[in-house]
Amino acid sequence: MLTLNQRLSQQQRLSPQQIQYQKLLQLNTLALEQRIKTELELNPVLEEEIDATLEQEKEKEKDAEDQEEEFDDYNKEEFDLEDFMNDETDEADRINRSKDDEVYQPLAEAKEGLTEHLTDQLRMLNLNDDLFRLGEEIIGNLDSDGYLKRDLNEILNELEMFDEIIISPQQAEDLLKKMQTFDPVGIAARSLQECLLVQAKNSSYDPYYKYLGEQLLLYFFDDFTKKRYETIKQKMELTDESLKGTIEFVQSLNPKPGEGNIEIAQMNQITPDFIIEKDEDNFIITLNDKSVPSVTLSKNYLDMLDSNKRGKKSKREKETYKFLREKFESAKWFIACIQQRRETLMKIMQSIVEKQHEFFDKGSKYIKPMIYKDIADEIQMDISTISRVVNGKYVQSPQGIHELKYFFSEGLSTDSGEEVSNKHIKEVLKEIIESEDKKSPYSDDKLAEMLNKKGIHIARRTVAKYREHLRLPVARLRKEL
Repeated sequence: MLTLNQRLSQQQRLSPQQIQYQKLLQLNTLALEQRIKTELELNPVLEEEIDATLEQEKEKEKDAEDQEEEFDDYNKEEFDLEDFMNDETDEADRINRSKDDEVYQPLAEAKEGLTEHLTDQLRMLNLNDDLFRLGEEIIGNLDSDGYLKRDLNEILNELEMFDEIIISPQQAEDLLKKMQTFDPVGIAARSLQECLLVQAKNSSYDPYYKYLGEQLLLYFFDDFTKKRYETIKQKMELTDESLKGTIEFVQSLNPKPGEGNIEIAQMNQITPDFIIEKDEDNFIITLNDKSVPSVTLSKNYLDMLDSNKRGKKSKREKETYKFLREKFESAKWFIACIQQRRETLMKIMQSIVEKQHEFFDKGSKYIKPMIYKDIADEIQMDISTISRVVNGKYVQSPQGIHELKYFFSEGLSTDSGEEVSNKHIKEVLKEIIESEDKKSPYSDDKLAEMLNKKGIHIARRTVAKYREHLRLPVARLRKEL
C-alpha cells in the first residue's frame, strides 16, 4: 500500500564555497603553494600577481651576477692545449666515449618518500576513484612510525562531508587490510599488536614458529609485552626451545614499519607555517607564506567578459560568455577563500600566543592546559575549524619548532589551585624516573606518591598512562643489576 507523508526536517549542507574554504584551511604552506599552482593551470581567469619592485630587484641582481661572471672569465688564467691533452681522464672512458658525448658528473639518486612509495603501490591495486581517494587519506594520516592513529570512521565521515564520497565501513576495512600488506609490511596498522600480526602472517619464517608466533600475538600479547615468558610457556605448553624460537621470531618483526630505509616526511626539513619573534615584551607573529604565489583576476579575461555582455551574441559567443562567467566566479571565490584562510590562521595563532605567553617567553615547563574549545570560544569559531588549522601546521619561535597540536592538553589542579598541563606533569615524571636509582626503580604507586608530595594529585593508573606515553617501561624492566 502506497502512502504519502509530509515531513519537516533540518539538514546542514555546506555550499561548494564553504567546502573549498575548509579544504584550503587544512593545507599547510607547502601544500597551499602547490594547490594555488594547480588552480592557476586550471583557471585561465586567475593569474599570478607579480610585485614590480621585487622583479626590478631580481633583474638588478641578475645583471650584477652576469657582469661578475664576465669579469671572472676575463681574469682566468689561460691554458695551453697540452693542459687539456694531459687532463687525467680515465683512459678506458676516453676510448669508449665518442667526441660528441657529453661529459657530466653523476647526480645522487633522489630518495623516495614513504608517501610516494605507498601511493605507487596503491595505484597498482586498480581501485575506483573513491577508494583511491580513501587510500590517499589513509596514507596522509600515518604517523612517523607508520601507524594509522586516526579512526577510520572519522576519515569516512570527512570524505562524505567534504568530497561527497560514500564508502561503506566494510569496504574501507578491506582496503586497509590490503594496504597493511604493502612494503613495508605492517604499515597503516592501528596498534602494535595488529602491526606485528600482519607481519607474522605475511612472513616466510619457519612455519612452526610462525604459527606459534601468531598464537602468542593473538592470545598472549599482554604477557609478551610484559616479558612474562614463564607464564607464556605454561599457557602455550611450550618447551624451552620452542619458547625461545617463538620469542626470537616475534622479536625479529619490525614494531615501527614507518622507519628504516624509506625516507619519511618527518625526516625532511619542516617548513614552519608561522614565525614568532620576540620584540621586548611582545611577540610578533608572521604567516610564513612568502613562497606562496599571490593571485589576482586576469585583466585581459575580464575585458573579454565585459565585451561579451553587450549586444546580440551568437551561440558560440554565448558559450564563451558562460564559460568565462563560471571561471570568473570560481576565481573570485578562490581568492576570497585564500584571504579568509589567512585571517583565520592569524586569529588562531594570536589566540594561542596570548594563552601560552609564558611558554613562548620561558620554555616548555610553563605550558598551560588548553583545549580546542578555549580557542574556539575566544575567537568565536567552531571547534572543527580550530582542529583543521592546528593539524599538520608548525610554528617557529624562540623555543624551537612545534606542531600547533603541541599547545593543546588537558590539565590538573594542584594544591595551590593552579591548573597545570599534563605535558608539564609528564616532564616532571620523566625527570623523577631519570634521576632514580636504577638498582631500585620507583613503582607507579611510588611515582604517584612523589607527585602528590609536589602538590600534583594524580592516580597510579594515570601515572602508568603518562609513563607509557613517554615510552618508559615498568619498574622491573627499568631495573639494572
